[in-house]
Amino acid sequence: MKDHVVVLTGAGISAESGLSTFRDAGGLWERYRIEDVATPEAFARNPELVLDFYNQRRRQLADVEPNAAHRALAELEQTHRVTIITQNVDDLHERAGSTNVVHLHGELTKVRSSEHLHLVYDRGYDEIRLGDTCEQGTQLRPHVVWFGEAVPMIEQAAEVVPLADHLLIVGTSLQVYPAAGLVELVDFDVPVTVIDPGEVPAMTRAKVFREPASVGVPRWVQDMISR
Repeated sequence: MKDHVVVLTGAGISAESGLSTFRDAGGLWERYRIEDVATPEAFARNPELVLDFYNQRRRQLADVEPNAAHRALAELEQTHRVTIITQNVDDLHERAGSTNVVHLHGELTKVRSSEHLHLVYDRGYDEIRLGDTCEQGTQLRPHVVWFGEAVPMIEQAAEVVPLADHLLIVGTSLQVYPAAGLVELVDFDVPVTVIDPGEVPAMTRAKVFREPASVGVPRWVQDMISR
């Protein structure tokens, strides 16, 4: 049976494709306060502003492509069982060819009813406008997890991590919970690898490569495939 590689990815892997992150100087997020565009209260207070913000993010996503790290993880499926648990709301893993992706914080290319949470629809990169409604007549909102909301996919992710034969952590500072807590669920004898050019919390178990995802991930994947 193929070894099971569980990959935890964060904003760093998508930043290399040109997507803004929270910490980007001059990026999309810097022009807005989180409290104004990424909370349920913000949507209740000014839905048009929130929809416009996510429409901008959707347009930006349509203009970028998966990078070498995304493509390498998709290639790994040829020889290993791969589950990607991502904190990212973009679709770059899927566009690269990965087939088993758990989106902890939702998906930018989907929308859902603002009241009936089970009514979720594919939207692609098209805009959501004020007045666009679900089949029950309630306003559509981005299918993303805002600050202050529950993370519904965390339970599925928590079931997957203990099944890993290898844990690869890419492009995340491991500072956002509950996602960061997933690392603690991996079995003690499972190899843990971190690929990130920035500062990451010290983990005595982990082998750390301080390099960009587009450099480190393809090299790590080729090493796995050649074993």
